[in-house]
This record gives sequence, structure tokens and C-alpha cells, in this order.
Amino acid sequence: MSAHENKRLLSEAFAHLAEGDGRPLVDLMSEDFTWIFKGSTNWRGRYAGKATVREKLLAPLFANFADTYTNTAQRIIADDDIVVVECEGRVATKSGDRYDNKYCYVIRMAGGKMVELTEYMDTALADRVLAPPHA
Repeated sequence: MSAHENKRLLSEAFAHLAEGDGRPLVDLMSEDFTWIFKGSTNWRGRYAGKATVREKLLAPLFANFADTYTNTAQRIIADDDIVVVECEGRVATKSGDRYDNKYCYVIRMAGGKMVELTEYMDTALADRVLAPPHA
């Protein structure tokens, strides 16, 4: 697919995520999708396979949230099969803290699906307000 089409697919998914609907983004994940966290956070690591991402990453993450999570893209840049999304997520946690983080996702696309996402974020904030994923 073209850079333009990859950008369009992710723009549409993030438009839904800005309204609290993450299903279109999950639907864009290939079955062998890999989510990579960089940095020194408790969440760091490589989550390989769509089912693993949902079970070991997304389920523990969303278990922290007291409210609907939204994530709004500020900038989306595409070059061939790579799409970079700069965005801001917002949500209240069950502990009463705010988890309002800024992200940069570097996403590799193939055949209209996400095959890899590398995430950069404020790792200190994540560790301060979120329960560890493997607690």
C-alpha cells in the first residue's frame, strides 16, 4: 500500500480513538503484530502477536483506567511502509491520578495492517501512576 493509504488508515483509526473507540486501531493489527516499548519503564519490552498484545499489554493497561481512554493524534507522517504518529492520551486512573501522556508511535505497515509499533512516551509518568503490567 502507498504511504498515503497507510496514513489514511491510521488517521481514521486515531479519529475513533480520540472519541474513546479503540476497536478500529485493534482491527488494524495483523495477527503477528508486535508492540515494542522503549525505555526503562515497567512496561518496556516486546509484546509479540495480536493476542499477546491484547492479553499482556492492553488488558493490564486498561485495568488501571477509571474512565474512557482517549488518544488524539497531533501529527501523522508517512513514508512508504512507515507511519509516525505523535499523539496525546488522556484518562483518569482508578487510583485518582491522571494519566495524560504524550506519545510517539513508529508504525510499520504491510498489506493495510500494522505489523509493528514502537512506542516512545513519558516512562516516568507511566511508572508513577500505573500498576505494573505483570503485577
